[in-house]
Amino acid sequence: MKLSKLLLLGAFALATFSGQVFAEELQQPVIQPIAFTLQDDSEAKKWNIFKRDDKALDISGWTQFGYHDHNNGLFNDHEKKGTVHQVWFAFDKAYDADAKGLGLGYHFDLMYGADAPNTSAIGQTTGWDVESSDQGNGFGWAMPQMYVETEFNDWTITVGKFYSVVGYEVVQAPGNFFYSHSKAMNNSEPRTHTGVLGSKTTESGLDLTAGYSSGWNTGFQSHGGNGILGLGKAIGDNVSLNYVATFGDLSDTENGYSHSVVMQIELGEKMDYVFQSDYVDTNERYHIGVNQYVFYTVSDDVSVGARLEWWRSGSDLSAGSEYSVTSGINYRPTSRFDMILRPEVRIDWDDTSTDTIVIFGMDAIIQY
Repeated sequence: MKLSKLLLLGAFALATFSGQVFAEELQQPVIQPIAFTLQDDSEAKKWNIFKRDDKALDISGWTQFGYHDHNNGLFNDHEKKGTVHQVWFAFDKAYDADAKGLGLGYHFDLMYGADAPNTSAIGQTTGWDVESSDQGNGFGWAMPQMYVETEFNDWTITVGKFYSVVGYEVVQAPGNFFYSHSKAMNNSEPRTHTGVLGSKTTESGLDLTAGYSSGWNTGFQSHGGNGILGLGKAIGDNVSLNYVATFGDLSDTENGYSHSVVMQIELGEKMDYVFQSDYVDTNERYHIGVNQYVFYTVSDDVSVGARLEWWRSGSDLSAGSEYSVTSGINYRPTSRFDMILRPEVRIDWDDTSTDTIVIFGMDAIIQY
């Protein structure tokens, strides 16, 4: 990397972390990827479309509206336009572990917006959840998840279409710190799988995940067989490590191996660091990437963070590398609405040019 790039990174990091702040909560569920979420512990009542009265069916959702001044091809495609990215509704009925029978639960999502073409069945050209995903203007409908769930011999079993456990960042806007997405998330990770997934936590605290799917980003249509294997473990009180691999058929024409490693370190009570790496080796592509994140919280309403990326397509270590550094803020204003504002500045560059691309973006998420 050229000296000017190193100086740029140094200046950016100094500007980002010069204040005294601390990180809040980083989630680590068993069958979903680790995701940063700014939580509000206030007991004040928030405006909500849906009345939550502990009924069997839980309905929730959010609306995400954003603006960015440059299209880098990573989800945020509508530059210099106010964009409705996600109007999302999630329907969830938890399974009953104490039921005499299967005690089935279920979950499905329905969403509309500019992100729909990125989270529908993009791994196939025909079939369910494909034709309606793009209405010709970059917007569309998608049903990214539809599954049933139960428990069997301490295993949680999920059958249907579900979000992938690979990686760190997620499609759902409230699950990420940043408005924009990493290159690895967009290029080197599956969004969804359709198949069966089992997960459990052993007595020693080891999280196990194993499954079989019809490939990457498919609907209810077979495209071969793809295995899923995940391991997660807390190491002491401050470190957690997750490994997820997929192997077999990614699509009708592509087969190979991929893995993702996520390590989270709590650096005291006031800081969190996340290291994440992706590796993809198939008959059609070779990808490798490393993302690093640091999160601080200024107050109950404000957090700041930074993301540093390196991503490469191709086996030549001396060429084809792409870089990005992003710095952003999460601000939760005091109001009746459960709202988060996420302004950010992102800088992209690669080995082929000395030019950099500076992108400003900001979105608002209202959860209901």
